[in-house]
Amino acid sequence: MPRGVGDIGGLRNIRSMHTSGKRSIPRVESSAYLDFYMLRKEEERLEKEDAMLEKRKAAIQKRLEDIKKEKEALEGLLYKQEKEQQAGPKEVTNEEPQEKKWKKMSLSY
Repeated sequence: MPRGVGDIGGLRNIRSMHTSGKRSIPRVESSAYLDFYMLRKEEERLEKEDAMLEKRKAAIQKRLEDIKKEKEALEGLLYKQEKEQQAGPKEVTNEEPQEKKWKKMSLSY
């Protein structure tokens, strides 16, 4: 499976020139509006990403709870089966189970 940039641990946390606040040229007063706009956009993006992560975490927790319940039910079933096996074999009868009768209905074309 091809690996992407997101698969490399810690790579998402590297600060770029933009996020570190370093500039190749000194700030001018007119760029303050642009900086404010960029910071606001980044803040909105991060808040959106945070909300998505919270939803994902809630979904993961719910699934983990479901798995735990399923495991408990299966453990109970396995325990019951083991108990029955230890009790010994059941009496075997030569009676065959009744076959299910087919339901019939007429169709008109």
